[in-house]
Amino acid sequence: MFDILMYLFENYVHSEAELLVDEDELTKELTRAGFHQVDILKALAWLEHLADLQEADTPYLCNHAQQSFRIYTKDEMIKLDVSCRGFLLFLEQIQVLNVELREMVIDRVMDLDEPVLVLEDLKWVILMVLFNVPGNESAYEQMEDLIFEQPDSRLHS
Repeated sequence: MFDILMYLFENYVHSEAELLVDEDELTKELTRAGFHQVDILKALAWLEHLADLQEADTPYLCNHAQQSFRIYTKDEMIKLDVSCRGFLLFLEQIQVLNVELREMVIDRVMDLDEPVLVLEDLKWVILMVLFNVPGNESAYEQMEDLIFEQPDSRLHS
């Protein structure tokens, strides 16, 4: 599922091509690219849920606290190791993420099929969230700089 999200992100975020709106056409394109139907449906549901988070009356998104102390659940601590949790805190401290965006990232991470997320994959989830939430262009650019300033960085391995 994560590979599909990366495929879509790589092929549509920096291109002039618009993301296909028709779900059937997008599914056909992804199938031609070699992805399995079940994973395609999961990835599309993941993206739909990301869009829904922006409009939902989710309690953690209604709290506009400037700072918060985040206590991770056992499942979150398993999926997000100490380097991932530390990176999220770092992004909050340099104001790339606010409380609401952090919670959106954690929500999207927890919905991935991956049992444990590595730091490099977390960075891409953060970029996807920032890209899909209007008004975060500056944070998106900062996040891109953090990813691509490493000499060995590439879009997808």
